Amino acid sequence: MDKKYLFICYPKCTTCQKAQKWLADNGIAYEQRNIKEQNPTEAELTNWWGKSKMPLRKFFNTSGLLYKSLALKDKLPTMSETEQLSLLATDGMLVKRPIIITDDKVLVGFKEQEWEALK
Repeated sequence: MDKKYLFICYPKCTTCQKAQKWLADNGIAYEQRNIKEQNPTEAELTNWWGKSKMPLRKFFNTSGLLYKSLALKDKLPTMSETEQLSLLATDGMLVKRPIIITDDKVLVGFKEQEWEALK
């Protein structure tokens, strides 16, 4: 396979580990990026969100401690998309992971059925 994917993860995250194993088991080549060490930029997030065709709120790590400590469940509905993207770009731990990016699609979170389309 000559396609190369960008796999954004947090190595300590068990879901990311499952996704990584799935990629390996299916022989899918990828470049790995640690979301905590290399936070996605606002431009990257805007691009990925556009490709994903998902609501922006799906990019938030709603089970994360930072999300909860900032009380984002209550704040997000009143924030503009620009404000949300800007906030996501401040800390990788706010972003739901893993994320896999191909030329034409972006998948957020690991759902094996969705990821089957990568093969």
